Amino acid sequence: MSVRTDEEISGGVPYRRGGTARTGRVGRLLRGPRPEAVPLLVGRACALVGVLDIAAGVFPRFRHSRMHAVAEVLPGALGPFAAALSLSTGALLLLLAHGLKRGKRRAWRAAVALLPAGAVAQFTYRHSVAGVLISLALLAPLLRHRDQFDALPDPRSRWRALANFLLMSAGSLLLGLIVVSVHGDRMLGDPSLADRITHVVYGLFGFEGPVDYQGSTSWTVAFSLGALGLLTAVTTIYLAFRPEHPAAQLTEQDEARLRALLDRHGGRDSLGHFALRRDKAVVFSPSGKAAVTYRVVSGVMLASGDPIGDVEAWPGAIERFMDEARAHSWTPAVMGCSETGGEVWTRETGLDALELGDEAVVDVKDFSLAGRAMRNVRQMVKRIERAGYETRVRRVRDLGEAELERIRRAADDWRGTDTERGFSMALGRIGDPADGDCLIATAHKQDDHPGPHGDLKAVLHFVPWGTDGASLDLMRRDRCADPGMNELLIVAALQAAPRFGIARVSLNFAMFRSALARGEKIGAGPVLRAWRGLLVFLSRWFQIESLYRFNAKFQPRWEPRFVVYRASADLPRIGFAAMQAEGFVNLALPLPRFLRRRRTTPRRPCAHGTATERTVRAA
Repeated sequence: MSVRTDEEISGGVPYRRGGTARTGRVGRLLRGPRPEAVPLLVGRACALVGVLDIAAGVFPRFRHSRMHAVAEVLPGALGPFAAALSLSTGALLLLLAHGLKRGKRRAWRAAVALLPAGAVAQFTYRHSVAGVLISLALLAPLLRHRDQFDALPDPRSRWRALANFLLMSAGSLLLGLIVVSVHGDRMLGDPSLADRITHVVYGLFGFEGPVDYQGSTSWTVAFSLGALGLLTAVTTIYLAFRPEHPAAQLTEQDEARLRALLDRHGGRDSLGHFALRRDKAVVFSPSGKAAVTYRVVSGVMLASGDPIGDVEAWPGAIERFMDEARAHSWTPAVMGCSETGGEVWTRETGLDALELGDEAVVDVKDFSLAGRAMRNVRQMVKRIERAGYETRVRRVRDLGEAELERIRRAADDWRGTDTERGFSMALGRIGDPADGDCLIATAHKQDDHPGPHGDLKAVLHFVPWGTDGASLDLMRRDRCADPGMNELLIVAALQAAPRFGIARVSLNFAMFRSALARGEKIGAGPVLRAWRGLLVFLSRWFQIESLYRFNAKFQPRWEPRFVVYRASADLPRIGFAAMQAEGFVNLALPLPRFLRRRRTTPRRPCAHGTATERTVRAA
């Protein structure tokens, strides 16, 4: 056995009482920040330098400094050019700051080229040594830690060019208005706000506007506005013509491999079949026995449910998932995993888990409409059946193409929003030939004046959960149908389940269900009651309490679901990305009305004016 002395352990430096802590602090300062923290620090610093560059290009008072005498020997035309250079460099650095924080290689290259240009502009226009030193000082960590800026580009599309044009146009208009207004002491006359805005718009396109200035100020303003307009045009053209990297989609080969894994291990997780959404990407374990599906939304690599496949192979798939997140500098997150999945994710990655809500699961053999607890559901179902409604529960493979097309059109027309909602607990399609095992429950009623979809009044779609289960995908109903269609079809599906060999049915996911349930019980503390009150308040806009109440009607057992995240500071970003993925937040710019695809059938006004019951399966 070898024994090392304290001197050898400390790297050859003898131990001295009272000096270790001080020496350690000095050493850390000399070493600088940890390499993995450099992108975040440099990104924030570049945003600060960008603001300084913009201020130097906008405000004329920054030109007066002790170096003014030295600057007078520079060519006179350099002042307006330097102002435009400082303004455009600052705007570009602000645009690059987010990419630098995420360690993007292209952002690093652009920043290395722009920082010296900003330093030149600071010297020639503002004459500030401090501004020059700040710009140049950032080059040292950028060059020293260039290996930390190796993240690959994100998936992108042509819509980024249009978004950039609108945002840059608005920002250029605002900055241009400031540039025009801060030279008030050199302005001839007293132009109105409309004249100043007109001057800005003309200047962005390189033309003279209605505002005049004394001396060379007109050139300074003109070059600054022209630089903003040119910057808007160049960035938009670059985004429009750069190679398009569309979001990854599930290939036929990947889908076949996932279906093979689901055939063997699909009964473990009720959300497993939703991994077959074709707008998701997938990573497989080295052995191919497990996989994780995901979608990238706003820089968040969002997985849903548990990994697919053999539990023993989950760590390999999770490791591939984390490697992909690191390669692109994406924020890893998992929505709606089970308790077992959360334990594996946190153990293998060091991430944290937070309970998100509960999934309602009904055991078919225990379900019955008898008893006081089911009185409301029983009465509602009997009332609707007496009104002449009938139900049909069938496999997708047993429906003809004509009827499937009618169901698809009805589901699209009855959708309450312009965009399809759902990601973690929605398949996104009905009647695909590959989904023949899915269940469809429909409600029908013969009317004297049938609607565009005939006697069809409501649709429920279930996806397979292994060989003996079903998981609710979507619920749609005619707005003019009687209330209670959803309850009617869920009861019909549960009663017909034994005929299809189904022993368990997963219903909707209820967010924060335990907080709502415990907060209304006697003895709940003030914090829990306040949290429940906030959830009830938010239920005015999001289906939180109503979804919990609806699920509780069927006396299910509750299975907790979790969100897995890297740091608490990432939770707002993950929540926003999840809302985008689920369709609750849509940042895409809508097409003009005349370019939108017309609906197959117009929506009919309801004669009796009953409110629509909408239950959306979403996290």
